[in-house]
Amino acid sequence: MATVDEPRAESREPRRGEASSHIPMATGGVAAPPPARTGWGPILLATLLVAALAFPWVFRLPYHRDLVIRVFLYAMLAQAWNILAGYCGQISLGHAVFFGTGAYTSAVLQTTWGWNPWLGLLAGVPVAVAISQVIGYPCFRLRGHYFAIATIAIGEIVQTLAINWEFIGGARGLTLPFQKDSLPAFQFHTSKYPYYYVALVLLVLCLLVSWRIERTRLGYYFRAIREDPEAAQSVGIPVTRYKLIAMAISAAFVSAGGSFYAQYVLYLDPDSVLPLSLSILICLLAVVGGVGTLWGPLVGAALLIPLSEFTRIQFGGTGRAVDLLIYGGLLTSVAVFQPAGLVGLLRR
Repeated sequence: MATVDEPRAESREPRRGEASSHIPMATGGVAAPPPARTGWGPILLATLLVAALAFPWVFRLPYHRDLVIRVFLYAMLAQAWNILAGYCGQISLGHAVFFGTGAYTSAVLQTTWGWNPWLGLLAGVPVAVAISQVIGYPCFRLRGHYFAIATIAIGEIVQTLAINWEFIGGARGLTLPFQKDSLPAFQFHTSKYPYYYVALVLLVLCLLVSWRIERTRLGYYFRAIREDPEAAQSVGIPVTRYKLIAMAISAAFVSAGGSFYAQYVLYLDPDSVLPLSLSILICLLAVVGGVGTLWGPLVGAALLIPLSEFTRIQFGGTGRAVDLLIYGGLLTSVAVFQPAGLVGLLRR
């Protein structure tokens, strides 16, 4: 009977016709190549962290800080999506559901029952995780593009329900009450510095979780499922269970991002937190940067978010959609000439 062994490397040389022992085995017979282990990874992370901490003190304009806050937020959302799609191979186009769940949970708890927004953020996480399990269990019976289409349909259904649900504001949305600047109130009107560092903490936390997943048995199982679900299941991996785990982790971080967004703009409606375009943007950032990699979503967000803002400012007023043409042309070029994403190009 096949058993599931923890990945390990053997010291002996492989015999002819035998798989190399230097490639850790994710399961009893499914080879899952480990992530590239390079010595510059921690150095790069430390350098980027120092630069991120110093950025708002060098570039003092509110516009610059707002732009980087959005880069951090979308990079975190893309990295959370990457846990499910990049590592586990489940392409979801409905992650706006979890974003809206976190935003609405924290907003409703605050406006209706007077909850502290930080408690609302924490409460939104288990709600989003529970919804992800309800969605994932039937949808994971589907494969490939059928699963992606199902997530699109669920996202549209949830948005329609939110538009017609008066308890959460319906189509009018919700406006969060203004409070004095303070960390417990999660509102900072005179300066964006606190929002900046909260977004940075969320991003770093998501990166650390992803880094840890890459180097544990969980990550090997995810990659085995991504490469060949039937082979993974044949050697004893409970495929559906690990897909649900990946979806739960992904939904938790996206929900936290939604709660942060609600406190940052102090207003939300179905069109701002539950649109299909948000799910596609999250996917796009990871794909352009390098899906299935640790740094890809961050690279994609660092490039595409400022690029979209720059083209909007420079060409958005022409009335001819020049900004969208330039933006779309660059995305198409990356997809055609560098399918592995920008991280793949850097590795080359």
